[in-house]
Amino acid sequence: MEYKCVIGLEIHVELKTNSKMFCSCKNDPLEKKPNFNICPVCTAQPGVLPVINEEAVRKTIKTGLALNCSIPEKSKFDRKNYFYPDLPKGYQISQYDMPFCEKGCLEVDNKKIRITRVHLEEDTGRLIHEGESSLVDFNRAGIPLMEMVTEPDLNSGQEARRFAEELRLILIYLNVSDADMEKGQMRVEVNISLTKDEKLGTKVEIKNLNSFKSVEKSIDYEIKRQAELLDRGEKIIQETRGWDEKKQKTISQREKEEAHDYRYFPEPDLPTLHFDKEFINKIKAEIPELPWAKKIRFKEEYNLNDKPIEIFINNKDLSEYFEKVMSELRNWVEEIDLEKKVSEQEFLNLTNLAANYIIGDFWALFEQASILEFERRITPENFAELIKMIYKGEISSKIAKQVLKEMFDKKADPSHIVEEKKLVQITDTNEIEKIIKEVINNNPKPVEDYRKGKGNALQYLAGQVMAATQGRAKPETVQEILKEQLKQSNL
Repeated sequence: MEYKCVIGLEIHVELKTNSKMFCSCKNDPLEKKPNFNICPVCTAQPGVLPVINEEAVRKTIKTGLALNCSIPEKSKFDRKNYFYPDLPKGYQISQYDMPFCEKGCLEVDNKKIRITRVHLEEDTGRLIHEGESSLVDFNRAGIPLMEMVTEPDLNSGQEARRFAEELRLILIYLNVSDADMEKGQMRVEVNISLTKDEKLGTKVEIKNLNSFKSVEKSIDYEIKRQAELLDRGEKIIQETRGWDEKKQKTISQREKEEAHDYRYFPEPDLPTLHFDKEFINKIKAEIPELPWAKKIRFKEEYNLNDKPIEIFINNKDLSEYFEKVMSELRNWVEEIDLEKKVSEQEFLNLTNLAANYIIGDFWALFEQASILEFERRITPENFAELIKMIYKGEISSKIAKQVLKEMFDKKADPSHIVEEKKLVQITDTNEIEKIIKEVINNNPKPVEDYRKGKGNALQYLAGQVMAATQGRAKPETVQEILKEQLKQSNL
């Protein structure tokens, strides 16, 4: 039978701040030494008082503004009461009825997904199970944790995955979090139900999904599982499930017959926060160009194809490096444009040349590195100089790969490398003809094969010429002269 799938997401994000949410302990959840970054406040010793981390508040509001949320004039923190070993206070400082951000939306693939709220809370500690014992590490306890809740506007695993991917990009662009899912900096929880009409079905929650792949696959599996149960006339149980990566299936963790009563009440040790327009406008002014806007600008300004644009949008550091290179090339074009040597179309060719080398050979050298590492090894000025040399025909694409590797290894200027290693492209056709004649004389068998109509023989001879010139001859020129010389030698 056909069912409509209704999905809402709850996404937790560890904010990038120097200190924890309510104390001055270092915000470093990856600290390997257990209980190292702790103090009386985040371990809930008697008599201590929390102090609000303003930077965490600002970053939460900045995220809400980027997600088109409204920011209420007044907000507060609440106590969420429950008992668990990793919760030292016996309650969690969170937000309930007066969150920082409300009623936003994020458009993904031309579909608007409504956002119910974005609020701020403190993270819990971490349980470590060793044999029959369970140990508690409080390094993570008290870290600023932002939670974003969507309306049930998603209808498939793919839609949920794309939403999470787009949200992660926004978080990175805003610099509010690194949102590394493998490190637990962004965790997704799915609420999913199946229905045949407008009435929502029984909700099942899938907890702690730590990759985009697991978000999509867990939802796809759950849709299939619930549909099969309904087809057999069975009821869906309201429960919490987890994703088993090895078995590629969701696993029941606990039933939730009723919503848990957390007995929320206002946090008595923290004041109500008031936000005026001036404060909000200052934060709004800090919002950088977001991914969707950059995508439009890259298309209009650089006329790039969709594939390189997508790579640049998904790799913020790489796109920033590309723009610095293009700034250097633009200055060069403006200087020589007085002599009308570079047309608009030629500049677009230059742009595509730079983009292709950056997302190809350049990125392959670095794999996943930061913009600082890019610029330490190969400065934008030096990379732009390399692109100019390729564009002007001073070096071939084959030589360019060699020069680029030397630039990476030695942090050297490309012109110095080319000069030192004598890699300048041979443009003297007489010199190329001389080398071609030697190749023809030294390879009678391939020459004979070519005359018999074997096309591969020409490629072999051209390869011999390129080897003799150490790749410094232009391949097109070699092919042209080689054909002419073979034709003449056959007369």
